[in-house]
Amino acid sequence: MLWCVCLCGCERLWHLLAGLSAPALNASTAAICLLARTHADTLLPLHTVRLGSENGMEWNLRRMESELRQINPDLLQPSKSFKKPSSGTITLNVGGYLYAAQRQTLAKHPGSLLEELISGKKAVQHVDSMGNTFIDRDGPVFRHVLNFLRTGELILPDDFKEFALLRREADFYRLSELVQALQEWEQQQAGQREPAFLEMTDSHERSHGLKVFCSDATFIEKVKARLVQISKSRLDGFPEEFVVSSNIIQFRYFIKSEQGSRLVLKEDSTFLCTLETLKLETVMMALKAGFRLLTCLDSSRGSVVQCEALHFVK
Repeated sequence: MLWCVCLCGCERLWHLLAGLSAPALNASTAAICLLARTHADTLLPLHTVRLGSENGMEWNLRRMESELRQINPDLLQPSKSFKKPSSGTITLNVGGYLYAAQRQTLAKHPGSLLEELISGKKAVQHVDSMGNTFIDRDGPVFRHVLNFLRTGELILPDDFKEFALLRREADFYRLSELVQALQEWEQQQAGQREPAFLEMTDSHERSHGLKVFCSDATFIEKVKARLVQISKSRLDGFPEEFVVSSNIIQFRYFIKSEQGSRLVLKEDSTFLCTLETLKLETVMMALKAGFRLLTCLDSSRGSVVQCEALHFVK
């Protein structure tokens, strides 16, 4: 019976302390020790506990619990770290990246794909091994989508280079507000950019070749990569003999033939492409990159690619 009484007291103390966080547990332990010293005269020593003393033990425990609550009511509250996750939180697996957000955040825009998934209007097609909804889209870019849902604002890094990809993701999730914000952001960025100039000068008949100058060096890199693609020969890379600088390339060596002037390499006269193809590809790339034709010299020949000089601006 003595063992049962002691066990009952220990179990009661354990239940009082089991749910406490570490700081609260330390504080509670100190408080209990203080109370034990204060009420040493009221607590029966173990060797004096006799049969039928359960009521006295229970009374002492209740008294200690009451005084603990008076010292700090929060000491006997369960630790917040043990609370279960809120049912309002949703975890999505987007392309292998996990994102957690409140249900109301994901369902903020009625008619969007995310709102339909959260509300149950659209059935979940795939889940990962943890039971999270899986969306087979670009994972890193989704953070910009989620940030827009949270704040209602589109905030992108100054060096953001994935505008087209983010626009495609916005269309996929059917977020018309994000699409509009992206359009406004693109217009703002275009206004802040310095104008870019592109000039194509065709002097191949005077043995000067075709020169392409652009103030935007990234466009020159695109032209170089395109030549490797359209070349009739298998090139390992852009021929260095045509490079003047990071902003200028000059195709100097042409041979006349029935198909027109043919661009060749100086060393072994390897045929790369025709002059007309080279000029046409460059013009198409310029228009696709947002350049607009400003002036053209000697347009009487009827074709833009036959002009001696073309000037573009962006």
